Amino acid sequence: MNITFRWYGRGNDSVQLEQIKQIPGTKGIVWALHQKPAGEVWTKEEIGSEIDYIKSFGFHADVVESVNVHESIKLGNEERDQYIENYKETIRNLGEAGVKVICYNFMPIFDWTRTSLYHPLPDGSTALFFEKEKIESLEPAELIETVSSASDLTLPGWEPEKMARIQELFEAYEGMDEEQLWQNLTYFLEAILPTAEASGIQMAIHPDDPPWSIFGLPRIMTGEKSWERLISISDSPSNGITFCTGSMGANPQNNMVDLASKYAKHSPFAHLRNVKIFDNGDFIETSHYTQDGSIDLNGVVRELSNQNYTGYARPDHGRHIWNEQCRPGYGLYDRALGIMYLLGLWDAHQTK
Repeated sequence: MNITFRWYGRGNDSVQLEQIKQIPGTKGIVWALHQKPAGEVWTKEEIGSEIDYIKSFGFHADVVESVNVHESIKLGNEERDQYIENYKETIRNLGEAGVKVICYNFMPIFDWTRTSLYHPLPDGSTALFFEKEKIESLEPAELIETVSSASDLTLPGWEPEKMARIQELFEAYEGMDEEQLWQNLTYFLEAILPTAEASGIQMAIHPDDPPWSIFGLPRIMTGEKSWERLISISDSPSNGITFCTGSMGANPQNNMVDLASKYAKHSPFAHLRNVKIFDNGDFIETSHYTQDGSIDLNGVVRELSNQNYTGYARPDHGRHIWNEQCRPGYGLYDRALGIMYLLGLWDAHQTK
């Protein structure tokens, strides 16, 4: 298991690489060119500058999260082919720079959804929270205001230029169902996978977060049947998944230990975190500690260990603890604790 840490770039993160370097066992930085709008080509110069900086601290830069998919590709409209060509050029440029994995998602409009970004936990920390009843009564504009006002730092999937077009985007998705979205994903993958394979890059699709429909928009990466269908699209070694315990595990019907046993071999990248699920459909993100949430993270790591998993993994969203001022879910302290817990579990299972 190759432990990594997500970082949002120079001038765009409260966490510095000097600090991440002090977390034992952390080998790589998961990065992206977050200033680049979806659909634009990432140039060799931009990529090289970021990778050189990351490597200067002794980290690898093998994993990119994310190269965002333009809405035209998800919609399947007349502009998609040009954006797919741009995506292929970015893949080639990243492969030439030594990148091994690209995490991406295929969620219409919203990348992830929460109703509160600093919800209190009993121990005094705060965390990302999803309130099912509230989301069912909210207008999208209200949710955008909640998320956008939560941080001065960029929030992936909630880019201002996209949010400014929210009404237009909702109109464009009117009438689209899951089958149409699957067809558009298939078209995209059939176009890019030969390029990814030739570039030595594995594409790793992220589950929908949460794994069910929001505001009537179709969502398709929601459970085991989704992963089975994805794999059936192409047997290319570049067609993979991001094994995210928190996103997929927010639905209690998705047993993450069972899914790890079946799909770890299809996953070059894993997001390992915990959530506490409530009977009414709400959930809150907790510490990584297995007993604090509803995900058997110990069992997941045990299964990865049994398979001698050599893919990349990172602690996912953390709590906000010890008065840290940070991007919601992406502080230093709780994710560092998460790494130490994951490494402890890994070592314990490796020695059995």
